Amino acid sequence: MEIFFQNKQFLTLNFYIKKGNTMKKYDIVIIGEDTAGLVTAITAQNEYSDKSILVIKADEKGQILCGIPYMFHELANLNKNSMHSKAFVDGGGDLLIDTVIDVDTKKQILTVSSQDKISYNKLVLATGSIPTVPNFIEGFDSKYFELISKSHSAMERLKEKINKACRIIVLGSGFTAVEIAEQLALKAGKEINLIFRSENCLHRTFSSEFATAVNQQLTNSGVILHSKSLVKEIACNNRERKVILESGDIVEGDMIIAALGFSANFDLALSAGIHVNDNGQVVVDNYQRTNIKNIFAVGDCAQITGFITGRNDNIMLDSTATVKARVLGYNLFKIRIKHSFPGTLSVFVTEINKTVFASVGVIEQEAKRANISYITSTFKDIDRRPETFSDTRGLTVKLVVMPENGQIIGGEVVGSKSSAEIINIIALAIQKYVTVYELISFHFGSHLLLNEDPTKTVLIKAAENAICQMSLSCQYQSDG
Repeated sequence: MEIFFQNKQFLTLNFYIKKGNTMKKYDIVIIGEDTAGLVTAITAQNEYSDKSILVIKADEKGQILCGIPYMFHELANLNKNSMHSKAFVDGGGDLLIDTVIDVDTKKQILTVSSQDKISYNKLVLATGSIPTVPNFIEGFDSKYFELISKSHSAMERLKEKINKACRIIVLGSGFTAVEIAEQLALKAGKEINLIFRSENCLHRTFSSEFATAVNQQLTNSGVILHSKSLVKEIACNNRERKVILESGDIVEGDMIIAALGFSANFDLALSAGIHVNDNGQVVVDNYQRTNIKNIFAVGDCAQITGFITGRNDNIMLDSTATVKARVLGYNLFKIRIKHSFPGTLSVFVTEINKTVFASVGVIEQEAKRANISYITSTFKDIDRRPETFSDTRGLTVKLVVMPENGQIIGGEVVGSKSSAEIINIIALAIQKYVTVYELISFHFGSHLLLNEDPTKTVLIKAAENAICQMSLSCQYQSDG
């Protein structure tokens, strides 16, 4: 997302509170400006044009989390990934660059670090998430580690260090770690070591066969993988970094990037007496309401319930945050949109070495953990026809299906860029409780330059294979 600044004043304040002035009052105050905070603000602005709205954020510039890995190569310029409030401020909203240090929930008054006080009618916590700090590793010293932050200035400093480093060690196996490693490996003259304790990267999101393919694509891109590697100790000084593994192996580098995931930023909520669950997320209902009247929470800091499992999940996706924030923006003052929310359906998509990996819903290992009855069905083919086209790519779809009724509860796709759209179709099918029996009569457009052969569309063929498995009279045959 490239930003063009016509007027930099919007980055400071539409108003300015001078010490000693009368307390400023707002109908809506939103703390934080991740995706959830910004979408809530703009939606409320459109739906309640008579209400005054203030967004309070700690930094002038923020970064879109899923775009951060690509700042190191693909995007090059940090401003192309900036998250900003221009549309909100241009629409008449107020922006305060400061930090909230206290919430008086009885008087409905906030205190910021400058000691100014702000009164609110409705308060939205969109405080987001913070990176996991590896202080559980022996020898950890924060001055020798780099963390992934949403702060623009912090990422500028990190990029400068990366430009000077030749050997970079990345810790982690999730999306951020994998994508950063892949992007850094594309930079000439860099040696990238990725260290993780699992057998495969992205093992929580993909079944073993797909996760193994993730490993292979990372290796193909030049990343040196250290799988099933437990970190025993870190030995660092001003000149070098050493990661000592339980195996006794030592990985040396110029810098270490810890990309071990994120956790909800709940400190402000907890200090205000707002309920927080065991995952550290603010407890909310279907309308994002907390246990305290007139206070809401949305985004990474708020509780998530799994669509299939019904359990509290630690899912932090912009797509999920946007849905919840939009509904919250409509319903801040009264219920205008009924939100019978059955749970969050996590949809993951990434591209590694020009191969797209996507998943949605319950995958095999999650179905086992949740004791869900399931079968899987896979079909492989090419993404266009005929295969003599120069840019034709392979495409594989796996469906996870409940055998009792044919309901689709999960799916995985790997292959060309069309994988991203196929996974969205599967996501819609899951949300609408579509069965494989219904899916095989799915109508779609087809053109040889754009998508698959209509006689063997991978999604439909995977559904047919599932039906064969469920039928005693049909012998299952694995295509591709």
